[in-house]
Amino acid sequence: MERTLIVGLGNPGKKYARTRHNVGTDAIEVLAKRLGVSLKLGRDRAQIAETRINGQAVVIAIPTTYMNDSGEAVGPLARRYKIEDPANIIVVHDELDLEPGILRLKVGGGLAGHNGLKSISAHLHTDDYVRVRIGVGKPSSKDVGADHVLSSIPAAERRILDVAVEVAVDSIESIISNGIAAAMQDFNGR
Repeated sequence: MERTLIVGLGNPGKKYARTRHNVGTDAIEVLAKRLGVSLKLGRDRAQIAETRINGQAVVIAIPTTYMNDSGEAVGPLARRYKIEDPANIIVVHDELDLEPGILRLKVGGGLAGHNGLKSISAHLHTDDYVRVRIGVGKPSSKDVGADHVLSSIPAAERRILDVAVEVAVDSIESIISNGIAAAMQDFNGR
């Protein structure tokens, strides 16, 4: 049974902690806490932990690269752990096209201008991995997109995102335990 690689996207450093762009990183930190494991710096430009979810072998990871270079960690991790089926790679990331706090699961599909996903797809040579998309809402105009995802968040919205991060972790556990089809049915209608 091939293990599953679960990656949360974000930017490294205190400056970006708890920004909209780092909700993927937040999810992996919550998952690690739930599983009682600590992430350790690995040699593939990522903090990683090898563990199990409901008996299934998983590797959880947070790239130490900037978001736009996420594939530089995900590609080598997939190779190191001999993960050949992209369905065994789950990427958790922020999604501008969803309202804050809305969570959607999908397999493959477009990259919606997300540079982290573009980098991963380039390194994996496929778009067919699983995405856990956490809505962070659209900025008022395209010109302020970077400011929107990288700036600090009003407290009320942060509470909404904190709940969404917990739900994202629930969805990851469901994907591992029940498969992506069942997880999509459970979580995409909420």
